[in-house]
Amino acid sequence: MDGLQLKLCDIQGRLFELSAEKKYDSAAFVKAFMTSDTAKALDSDYNRMQWAGEEYLLEEIVSAASSSLISGGEIYSTDILYWIGYLYRYWHYYSGEDSAKIYKQAPVETMKRNYMIFHTMDPVLAIEDLKEIHNQT
Repeated sequence: MDGLQLKLCDIQGRLFELSAEKKYDSAAFVKAFMTSDTAKALDSDYNRMQWAGEEYLLEEIVSAASSSLISGGEIYSTDILYWIGYLYRYWHYYSGEDSAKIYKQAPVETMKRNYMIFHTMDPVLAIEDLKEIHNQT
């Protein structure tokens, strides 16, 4: 994992945190993002979105998925949201899988449920364990 990839993991973590500050329902926001064209752009080898900050990325998601985003609802803690965002992007770089495929394997509910167990683990171990959970279902 190079420095730029780790920076993008951090930006995605901060994007997920920002969704809480803006009071978007966390589950709805994460699903909207992970299945969005914006996430797909971040998955590519090179795309201008990779140079955007979390505020710009949030604007992109809101403009594209405004009907599926819910203000209020359940808003997760920023610690949980940061970890989910960071780990999803790390997972992409680790496995090469796209965001939509990653989300199918580990939807936001699975991530939230396993946060307390996995957030202190090395990201690779957490990803492997999440893949194993998915394969058992």
